Amino acid sequence: MASPGLATAAPNTASPLRTTLQRDADALVDGGSPGALVELVTADGGVKVRSGHGDLRTRTPMPWNGHFRIASFSKTFLAATMLQLVGEGRLSLADKVDRWLPGVVSGNGNDGRAITVRQLLQHTSGLHDYMAELDIFTEKGFLRHRFDRLSAADAVKLAVGKAPDFAPGTSWGYSNTNYVLAGLVTEKVTGRSWQKEITERIIRPLGLRETSFPYTSPFLPAPSMRGYARFVVEGSNPPRLGRQVDVTLMNPAMGGGADGSLNSTTEDGNKFLRALMSGKVLEPALLAEMKKTVPAPGLGAYGLGLVRTAGSCGDYWSHHGALPGFLTGNGVTEDGRRSVMVSLNSSTPYNPGAEPPEGGPFASVIDHALCGRG
Repeated sequence: MASPGLATAAPNTASPLRTTLQRDADALVDGGSPGALVELVTADGGVKVRSGHGDLRTRTPMPWNGHFRIASFSKTFLAATMLQLVGEGRLSLADKVDRWLPGVVSGNGNDGRAITVRQLLQHTSGLHDYMAELDIFTEKGFLRHRFDRLSAADAVKLAVGKAPDFAPGTSWGYSNTNYVLAGLVTEKVTGRSWQKEITERIIRPLGLRETSFPYTSPFLPAPSMRGYARFVVEGSNPPRLGRQVDVTLMNPAMGGGADGSLNSTTEDGNKFLRALMSGKVLEPALLAEMKKTVPAPGLGAYGLGLVRTAGSCGDYWSHHGALPGFLTGNGVTEDGRRSVMVSLNSSTPYNPGAEPPEGGPFASVIDHALCGRG
């Protein structure tokens, strides 16, 4: 069970929903995550609960305003930034990658002349995921390579060194290579770094003061939680998870970072999601483009840096994230009036031998938060 005294809710009005979310946070810890932090924001106020430990060595709780790596939730920030450029007439979703990055995507059947910007943002390009080529998925490999520096150009070279997974536009397949290229396109269009564009267009206007770019720094801003992972024991058959390893220190921008390297907090994540859905980031026509989806097996339906998921009270929008040590879950209603952020300080939040819950670790808590169940 969750550690006594650490499953404490932030000061807010007691309610059946708060009790439910506390129970959900406790269940995430009981399931195998060292700690869990959940923040729900509604038009009428909010609820914030935590459970477990932010640091297993000191046995301290998850910090209420802790910073964590939001990983692929960063993709939503970049997609929204690029859609602003589309609205300004500086970029088209129909532009071919080769228009902005001539010759970069070529060889082994890869062709930047056949891939559009929309296909990058929607993961329908067919490009191989460069992450699959990195030796960071075993304990030895991670500890050996966690401070490696891999530029965006080198990440793309790793990807195009392999044949594409499918022809552009014919299927869907999640590939971090797509957003590495999207960052490079953004820089080519604007003449500025993708980090600068996100800062000037989203972070600063929305007042996201706790959201930042680590570049290649292995450290998180204070306060923060430690991040943990269980790696598959080498040679185990069937595969089994090993000990809990502290993986907090790492270079989170191994492929340049545009595919998922931002640091943030649950408060800032909610601010962004609510602003995006309520029309404060994109004009209605551009937000509509962002919401145009294709089937994404295992996820739901994927738009441009957004996922549409069916909840018990209707569809909601999200984009989860995973990096060694951290899992980020979230959800926001269509009107932007209700959103939730969930942070786990483990990228493998399951006890050894346990079966992962259907729909992943976040399904229940997000549904309870957005549907107001008590």
